[in-house]
Amino acid sequence: QVQLVESGGGLVQTGGSLRLSCAVSGRTTSGYSGYAMGWFRQAPGQERRFTAIAWPSGDRSYEDAVKDRFTISRDNAKNSLYLRMDSLEPEDTATYYCALAIFKRGSIYDAHYWGQGTQVTVSS
Repeated sequence: QVQLVESGGGLVQTGGSLRLSCAVSGRTTSGYSGYAMGWFRQAPGQERRFTAIAWPSGDRSYEDAVKDRFTISRDNAKNSLYLRMDSLEPEDTATYYCALAIFKRGSIYDAHYWGQGTQVTVSS
């Protein structure tokens, strides 16, 4: 059983920063370096959507709304994923989910494994 556990969410003022972490464990002994990992977010009343993806190739993908403000990184040796969020805006308020083994389903991204989510609230 694969487990993803997020941490680092919280309440921050507009313009502030947060760093989310995701620890992955379970199932495979060969690590997760061959899988796409990423962050998705779901705001109240909206569908969950991709925010940032760290591909096994080293490439990175970002939602347009977070480009130049968010930075995704991964540490394969520690089976961990991170999201550095700077210049936060109230529109970034959402539950953030860590995802493993991301794939494309039609025109959207989906994943085989999900964390429980961590809440990020940005006050104006």
